[in-house]
Amino acid sequence: MPLRHVLLAVLVALVWGANFVIIDAGLHDMPPLTFAALRFVVVLVPAIFLVRRPDVPWRDIVLVGMLMSVAQFGLLYTSLHLGMPPGLASLVLQVQVMFSVILAAVALRERPTARQQVGVLIGLIGLVVVAVGRSAATPLLALMLCLGAALAWAGGNVVARRVGAQSGLGMTVWSALVVPVPLLGLSLVLDGPAAIADGLRHADLVTVGSTLYTAYLCSLFGYGVWNTLLARHPAAVVVPFTLLVPVSGIATAWLARGERPTTGTAFGGVLLMIGVAVTVVRLRRRPRAVAEDVGLVSKSPQGFPALQVGCEDR
Repeated sequence: MPLRHVLLAVLVALVWGANFVIIDAGLHDMPPLTFAALRFVVVLVPAIFLVRRPDVPWRDIVLVGMLMSVAQFGLLYTSLHLGMPPGLASLVLQVQVMFSVILAAVALRERPTARQQVGVLIGLIGLVVVAVGRSAATPLLALMLCLGAALAWAGGNVVARRVGAQSGLGMTVWSALVVPVPLLGLSLVLDGPAAIADGLRHADLVTVGSTLYTAYLCSLFGYGVWNTLLARHPAAVVVPFTLLVPVSGIATAWLARGERPTTGTAFGGVLLMIGVAVTVVRLRRRPRAVAEDVGLVSKSPQGFPALQVGCEDR
């Protein structure tokens, strides 16, 4: 991956890390699914009139929107609303790296290496330790919803990778078309119209600022860059940069909220991050010809380079 793409991936991870505290701050008077829907209304208008639709089938645009936006953020916002600490959420959501590798192996035939398989196993063990060692103030349901959000994100990663849309921003904006109505519909069913009206009536500057941050920085900038990188590089190369998300998220939660992890959560978090690191560590590059001769570099069915077993420096 070129250096400029590496730097963009790092910046996106830092923006996404601070996102958890900012979302949680905006949730104080707003039903979570309504708040998530508002985010994507802001994403859509006026961008939908300025950004060209990606040259991919509508079914793929809808699938990306339903997985990466409706499912991921509907579950995440609800998890935070139910008491999931923002810093812990930023950590747990990184299990999507393991989910992405597993799903890419099944759906895209991007075969994981032995090292990556070990990393996935370590990460999943760390996740179990986090679940067991979490504080009593963290509801199990909130944790499970956060895991569901991670699985949805991983599914969105793999679909975006398979589609290979050249315009990441276009995919972000146009896939947002399918987001507000399902989220608002669910909010009407689960929260009721009175709660939605009350939340909108009491929206303040914190709610507005949170919505603008999540819409413009996290969605338009973040996912625009992210989907572009996924279209140009294998999923197992791009998604590991989310390793930096919990670093930013935990630091932001500590500075802004004084949130400190329990000993069990900290230990499990270290294991989880080690698992992610082992999954994605890349050593010195082998010559491509040699790698191809021994089957270390292959092509996916879509013609993109598949999961690269040989490790490299660039």
